[in-house]
Amino acid sequence: MRTSNRAALAAALGVVALGGAGLAQDRPESILPPGFGDPAPAPRATASPRAAPAVPGAVPTPDVAGAIVQPLPSDTPSPLPTPSATPSPVDPMALAAYEMPPFARRSLNSVGIGNGIAPDAFGGADGMYVEQLMRRMAAPLPSRWLSIALRRALVSRLDTPRHLNGADFAAERAWLLLRMGESMAARAVVQQVDNRNYTPKLYQVALNAMLAAGDPAGLCPLAEGGLAVTGEGAWALARPVCTTLAGNPAAARQTLASVRRRRIAPTFDIRLAEKVMGAAGGRQAVTVEWTDADRLTPWRFGLATATGVAIPDDFYAAVGPQLTGWRALSPSIPVKDRVTIAEQAAAQGVLSNVALVDLYGAVAMADDAPAGAAATASDLRTAYADPDPAARASALRQLWGSTPAYGRLVLTARAAVRQPAAANNADADRLVASMLSAGLDRTAQRWAGLVPVGGQAWALLALADPDGGRRYAFGDVESYGGGELRQRFLFAGLAGLGRLPAAEIERGAESLAIPIGVQNSWTRALDRAVAENQPGTVLVLAGIGMQTGAWRGVPAAYLYRIVAALRAVGLEGEARMIAAEAVARA
Repeated sequence: MRTSNRAALAAALGVVALGGAGLAQDRPESILPPGFGDPAPAPRATASPRAAPAVPGAVPTPDVAGAIVQPLPSDTPSPLPTPSATPSPVDPMALAAYEMPPFARRSLNSVGIGNGIAPDAFGGADGMYVEQLMRRMAAPLPSRWLSIALRRALVSRLDTPRHLNGADFAAERAWLLLRMGESMAARAVVQQVDNRNYTPKLYQVALNAMLAAGDPAGLCPLAEGGLAVTGEGAWALARPVCTTLAGNPAAARQTLASVRRRRIAPTFDIRLAEKVMGAAGGRQAVTVEWTDADRLTPWRFGLATATGVAIPDDFYAAVGPQLTGWRALSPSIPVKDRVTIAEQAAAQGVLSNVALVDLYGAVAMADDAPAGAAATASDLRTAYADPDPAARASALRQLWGSTPAYGRLVLTARAAVRQPAAANNADADRLVASMLSAGLDRTAQRWAGLVPVGGQAWALLALADPDGGRRYAFGDVESYGGGELRQRFLFAGLAGLGRLPAAEIERGAESLAIPIGVQNSWTRALDRAVAENQPGTVLVLAGIGMQTGAWRGVPAAYLYRIVAALRAVGLEGEARMIAAEAVARA
């Protein structure tokens, strides 16, 4: 592609982006973590504060005294076994000249950024209870839209629940965000706590958050306190890196020599630290050989990405799916490498339609873009910018293929908006699903009345309708021809949104064998959170109710409960998108 063409593609994509089959389980409790349901699944082994949990697929190695950092988070890691409210030890006399005056300090009573959800979203919930819920949640979740809603809630400025230290609450939120793949959001949350208020748990989570974001410089304000409070070797190894970044390479080399003599860290990790120091201090280049490493850890991911060291694919294959999000969000990883996993990240809720389109715009400008990505970028330009609707439709079909992955629907969402709504359009199902993947619900409603009743687009529009004025009967659900699992999800969504009369809900539940009245610890906790109007607790419990890797593992009865609960606490928009997503992705 000539330079002029690449520039035109990038410009076109940028302008358009800114505008505009398993069944429900017989024992649905089985997808819940221990403590929710009867019987509970066997608990997973968790690590002690200083012992690293095993990374799936990693090669076992002998224990190393003072291992610098735990491996990448598993489904249910715990930064520390119990919360601690112990503040960082400070010498008031020594530091008084450098501390902010009292009026400028941030309170631990409310921590976060933005207003994605009300500050009192957890209401009167006990903080220890909320913390345990977050820690139990396996992530990433199967639902893109629940992940988006949960991210907005976890990042928001929230009142600290009772019986919980505000710094520990921030740590627990950031730890869940890391497991969801939200590295940048996790970093933002830990940075909302003043250094003097850090607890041991927040130091540990902040270490992982900075590394997940590929930001070793973010460790520098915390390194001295982190080492003093936790004694973890990672902070000792961070000190020479930070000393170099502060412009004192000679002192940094002495500190690093001390670290090497004390055998605090593996040689490979020291080499990565030297790589950062060499880049910052202008010294000779440092060569890093991955044959010297046994696995991928946050330290290795963070320093490798920060210095442009490519990580072999087999190391990525041995870690959890949250790495997809970390990689997709990292500006230090070349575009040609990020584009290969960006659509997976979008399906997880980490990347938006606009971010995906921008990424392919960058691909169009790159000289070394993979052929497949360059072809996708070319088709995407046609789908967004060609003046001929037929040409745009043809490009969309090329992008979707025979069975489009959900991330590809996210990619084409605003291109789908440009297609004129018309009856008998063979692409209507995919066009509507694509628009709803990006939350373009009102735009998608242009197709209402033009698509056949009982079809896929009709079902999605019935669930996503932002006005919700129409009521349905169970006969409408029976007329839907999307298959048994999707039919169950359609029923659960319509019932949870209040778009089926009570008598029709009972009739449909019996006909489809969906135990909507099932009672267990999880349903009782959800009912209690709704009764006490705690949208934050409801969102966390909704995630607890989706402890499965794919939508087919989510019981329809649980989908009904989740949608109804979200709607009851004022999150109807999120409830509609989750219900529509369930039918689209089942």
